Amino acid sequence: MIGRAHIPDRGAKADRYASREDFRRIFEEDSIGLHQLSFLLNGNPEKAQQCFVSGFEDCVTGNPVFREWAHSWAKRTIIQNAIEELKPRPTHCNLSLSATVFSDLDKLSFGQDGHFGIDVVLGLEDFERFVFVISILEHYSEQDCALLLGCSVQQVREARARALQRMASSRRAALAGERLIDSNSNRGSVLVEDGHKVNR
Repeated sequence: MIGRAHIPDRGAKADRYASREDFRRIFEEDSIGLHQLSFLLNGNPEKAQQCFVSGFEDCVTGNPVFREWAHSWAKRTIIQNAIEELKPRPTHCNLSLSATVFSDLDKLSFGQDGHFGIDVVLGLEDFERFVFVISILEHYSEQDCALLLGCSVQQVREARARALQRMASSRRAALAGERLIDSNSNRGSVLVEDGHKVNR
C-alpha cells in the first residue's frame, strides 16, 4: 500500500510557479520601472507601450516560471520583445580597447551624482543602447547579453565601450557648459559691482 506521503501534492507544486495574478501584480506595482525599461530599449513611446503590453501577455501565457523569478522574468520578456521588434545589430567598428580602458570607461559611465541623461541614452545607436541598458542598467553578464542579442561577447564589450565613451563625452560637455554659465554669471555680477563703484 502506498502511503499518503508518497502521493505528489500537485497544489503545492503549482504554488511554486507564478500565476497570472502574480504577473498582473508585478506589472501594476512596477509599472513605472518596466515602462522605463521598455522606453529606454525602444526609444519610442508607442513602441515602448506595445512592448510593455506584449511583455505582460507573454508572461501570463508562456512557460511556467518560479514565483521568485517572476519579476526578473518580466524584465527579460520586455527585453526579448524589444530585441524582436528593433533587431539591433552590431555596427562594424575598428575600435580596439584594452581591458584597462574598459575598466576606466566603467568608472566614467555615470556622473558624480550617479545619474545619467535619458536623452543621452536615447541618442545612442540601437545596438549600443541595448547593450548599455542590458549590461549596465540591468546587470546582465556579457555572456547573457551576447546570447540575447545574437552576437559575440567581444561585440558586446566594444558596444559597451563606445556607449560609455559617449556617455562620458556627454558628461564632460555638460560640465563644461555648466562652468561656462557659472563664469558668465560671475562675470556679470563683477560688472554690476564695478558699475556700482563707478556710480559712487
